[in-house]
Amino acid sequence: MPERATREYEMFEYEMAIARRAELLREADAYRLARAARKARRSSRGQEPEGSVSGNRGRFTRAA
Repeated sequence: MPERATREYEMFEYEMAIARRAELLREADAYRLARAARKARRSSRGQEPEGSVSGNRGRFTRAA
């Protein structure tokens, strides 16, 4: 019987290691996603919003 208990303990440790690895992968994915969102937010702060056009229309001739 002691050998069976040891084998069950080893399986428990193995399953715990698999669960921990999955948890670490989820945390890493969440960290990367949050980091990318912060980077995107920082890069878009200094830009003008889309659609803003300068009022200097007389500089170029009109297209056909």
